[in-house]
Amino acid sequence: MESANHTGIAEFVLLGLSDDPQLQPLFFGLFLCMYLVTLLGNLLIILAVSSDSHLHSPMYFFLCNLSFVELCLTSATIPKMLVNIQAQRKDISYRGCLTQVYFLMIFAGMDNFLLTLMAYDRFVAICQPLNYTVIMNPRLCVLLVLLSWLIMFWVSLLHILLLKRLTFSTGTTVPHFFCELSQLLKATSSNTLINIILLYVVTALLGVFPVTGILYSYSQIVSSLMRMSSSVGKSKAFSTCGSHLCVVSLFYGTGLGVHLSSARTHSSQGNMIASVMYTVVTPMLNPFIYSLRNKDVKGALGRLLSRAASCP
Repeated sequence: MESANHTGIAEFVLLGLSDDPQLQPLFFGLFLCMYLVTLLGNLLIILAVSSDSHLHSPMYFFLCNLSFVELCLTSATIPKMLVNIQAQRKDISYRGCLTQVYFLMIFAGMDNFLLTLMAYDRFVAICQPLNYTVIMNPRLCVLLVLLSWLIMFWVSLLHILLLKRLTFSTGTTVPHFFCELSQLLKATSSNTLINIILLYVVTALLGVFPVTGILYSYSQIVSSLMRMSSSVGKSKAFSTCGSHLCVVSLFYGTGLGVHLSSARTHSSQGNMIASVMYTVVTPMLNPFIYSLRNKDVKGALGRLLSRAASCP
């Protein structure tokens, strides 16, 4: 069997969502529309937060970063799939596949970190309001985001270095519409014990612990809200927390399940559906969730669109 690693000329074959040629135009149109909506929605969130001084706070700083990461996460998968559908091809180069895996892990991990930081921000704002500006100062917020990027850069690099030692045959098929780490581990003929151990350790450290932190934060938030007498304060807290909880439910309800089970499951169809949810649907819905449920974001978007409409 011809070795594919270290050669730079081998290709993987992405089987995609379906082999039916009649469905390909439908998939192309559907995913192109979702991709464009994702780009537009998240760009509007970034512009609204950046241009409105009322939103220059830690929560919206994290939201702006989340929208940027969502743009990158979707852009790491959908454009290549659209090109393959349009060209009626299913190939991706060895280096291209590893690059896709690397950036997917970075952006998915950043999603995870940012959602956790946003939960911590809400916890401090509601449970310790008098110390909020001291604890969540701009320097700390920037430091936390930079630290998250640094951690994901190195964790993803470690995965790629271990992946490069594996042997793949030329034309290895990947039952997915993008290169996913767990699917590549199934496709190799090499021993993947170290890779799988690392996958589970990283999932536990960067997945389970943040989820625990989010659950703890919201348990304290609910406890504080129950003791709060002001109905206006409760309404505002539920507005900001409700948006975040919806996004958290979408992301972890699909992504965490995929990463926990994909290393041992043999059903690629369910894996692909869940992957579509957390790489395409969730990034597309996030701007709608925050703009519809959050009055501050809705107001900032309205002012942004009004200024754009008034420009000659």
